[in-house]
Amino acid sequence: MVYEYMPSGVCAKKIKFEVNDDIVSNVEFVSGCDGNGKAVGALCEGMRADEVCEKLRGITCGRKTTSCAAELAKALDKRSMP
Repeated sequence: MVYEYMPSGVCAKKIKFEVNDDIVSNVEFVSGCDGNGKAVGALCEGMRADEVCEKLRGITCGRKTTSCAAELAKALDKRSMP
């Protein structure tokens, strides 16, 4: 299933990703740091959603209390909420 998430507190304006059988794929950050977004997406490719969340949750960016990576974890958590 394809998801879109609007992060807050980071440079990326949108995060697009797929989760099928709990496997993450095709992660794309719209705007933000192009190389970092591509790297996070490549590293998450094929991982279980809960593993991605565990690894990325709590990562900060500079003085911010969150990061694009941490926002991906939030997006993965929220996809299962009504």
